Amino acid sequence: MRKMNVWFAVLLAVGFLCACKDGGKSSVSDNTIAATDADVAYNPVYAKGYTVKLLDNGVRLVDVADPQKDKEKMPATYHFALVPKGEKVEVPDGYTPVQVPIERTIVMTMLQLSNFTALDALDAVKGITGTKNLFNKDVKARVKKGDIVKIGMEGNFDTELILAANPEVIFISPFKRGGYDAIQETGITLIPHLGYKESTALGQAEWIKYVAMFLGKEKEADQLFKGIEQRYLALKEKASNVKERPTVFSGEMHGGNWFAVGGKNYLAELFRDAGAEYVIKDDNTGGVNIEYEKMYSIAANADYWRILNSFPGDFSYDALKASEPRNELFKSFKKRQVIYCNMKQTPYYEVSPVEPDKVLADFVAIFHPELMPADYTPTFYQLLK
Repeated sequence: MRKMNVWFAVLLAVGFLCACKDGGKSSVSDNTIAATDADVAYNPVYAKGYTVKLLDNGVRLVDVADPQKDKEKMPATYHFALVPKGEKVEVPDGYTPVQVPIERTIVMTMLQLSNFTALDALDAVKGITGTKNLFNKDVKARVKKGDIVKIGMEGNFDTELILAANPEVIFISPFKRGGYDAIQETGITLIPHLGYKESTALGQAEWIKYVAMFLGKEKEADQLFKGIEQRYLALKEKASNVKERPTVFSGEMHGGNWFAVGGKNYLAELFRDAGAEYVIKDDNTGGVNIEYEKMYSIAANADYWRILNSFPGDFSYDALKASEPRNELFKSFKKRQVIYCNMKQTPYYEVSPVEPDKVLADFVAIFHPELMPADYTPTFYQLLK
């Protein structure tokens, strides 16, 4: 009997150890931080502008194309083979090899810079286009010290400064005004970043994983994005059950035309996710120029009006009326329901691409304040006073 008890105890102990071992495997597989590179999902879930294929030799094939499939503006698809640095492997025909992780690069937009900032990878940034409306103190200090150079604006780049920065690759926005022909002559590989062309906020934010592949920060990006996704979807779910959905429009008059984002733009999607309806529904572009009369016919009775600008000083309803006297005819103007963000006072483009959950929270707080805490503090947008 005593021997049986001993053997039974041994069996229990072995069973317990096996259970703990299996449980440990389960907990590790669910933990992003503990995941190996092979565990990190390469292909995006929301972003439509890039796809990734991992080869057995560790090379990643990255294909980049216009998320909006505008072949007139971007007829080409870009193909890159991300090769682990120091390794010599053959890459498929049509793919440009890039040794990763990169250590030196130049970025062209604040959206691109936001990815590097969020990934704590500013050491890799050696050049930017300029510092106008730049808030990031770290980047400013690096520019002042000379660690980051200002290469000039699109269409007027300083190729000597670009070469002096010695970048391994340069991140570009192919749809912008351009001036990339001169840069191409340097032989530096140009990497398109099309996050701004995505039709959803989460799709735009997911480009942080694209940039991370070039930096060797896949696990950090995966962790960051999962947090963004969870917070965003939780707010979206909260706003999905509202009984009343206010209407909203966006933009201002500039140069005789009203530039309004299309109905399938990421901003329009943000409005819908926040429990509102955007007045333009049938346009698939990033933005369209509309005459004032047509915009008024669409948005005259909209409940809210969203404005993002760089007004010098404090923007007001008087300033909005002074810019265009007919602005006071809108219902949203009369009801004092203009949603406003000043880019001279808020690092909107430096931060919002990687914090769409905070943008969404601002809109939910305005459209449906009962869904948010009473002491909620907006990050970007608030009602104009």
